[in-house]
Amino acid sequence: AELSQAISMVSYYASSSEPAQIRGKTVYIQYSNRHEIVHNKSPGDVPGNVLLVTMEGVEAGDVSIDVIHLVFSAFGFVHKIATFEKAAGFQALIQFSDVETASAARAQLDGRSIPRYLLPEHVKSCNLRITYSAHTDLNIKFQSHRSRDYTNPYLPVNPTAIEGINQPALGPDGKKTEPESNVLLASIENMQYAVTVDALHTVFSAFGPVQKIAIFEKNGGTQALIQYPDITTAAVAKEALEGHCIYDGGYCKLHLSYSRHTDLNIKVLFELLSKY
Repeated sequence: AELSQAISMVSYYASSSEPAQIRGKTVYIQYSNRHEIVHNKSPGDVPGNVLLVTMEGVEAGDVSIDVIHLVFSAFGFVHKIATFEKAAGFQALIQFSDVETASAARAQLDGRSIPRYLLPEHVKSCNLRITYSAHTDLNIKFQSHRSRDYTNPYLPVNPTAIEGINQPALGPDGKKTEPESNVLLASIENMQYAVTVDALHTVFSAFGPVQKIAIFEKNGGTQALIQYPDITTAAVAKEALEGHCIYDGGYCKLHLSYSRHTDLNIKVLFELLSKY
């Protein structure tokens, strides 16, 4: 309203024998030092392309970053994920391309539970509480089990993860359990869908540059060899993707081990072979 209208209203009720009333209650009208009423929304109410997800009923480590990615990527390309622990519990920031995609994911998943088959046996349920974050672009410095940048496969792995990987895994006898290699051997079970070189490249390149991929049949099953430039990158991928299902519903489950190969020979006649 204009200032003149406000002056007229105050003047009218100042001289009126009938006080102003709202819903039957008498109110007194006077000037305010504010020129405009502003409705402040909390950050969680303002739509954005980054979602803040609180996972109820779980602790850090119960829900892997790969499970989070699997659930939210059903609504569009997930750019980045960062997980952390706060007083509210185990939380994650999930960055989408735009507000529309993030809003669609929130509308469908807020108040829902992560499918039971994606959770560890000791976890009964994991409910999702989703609000918008004030962030627009997450700053992910390293690829790790707590944060991931799916737009930059060349981002280095977390130095603390490298330190742990460089330490040989020891068995009860004090000996190294498995020789590490820059080439992973993937056995694929429950194959309801075809697994292509491109599909494997999409999954494994999230952890670093994939140099070569070979898919072949052995002992009635499908296997693949995935070559990274170094052992460190292969070890991070192995730890993150062991037991990972390429498709929803538990289909095309990966079981990973180190291969004795260090450089795949592109002349070998595998059924499918690709060099990147």
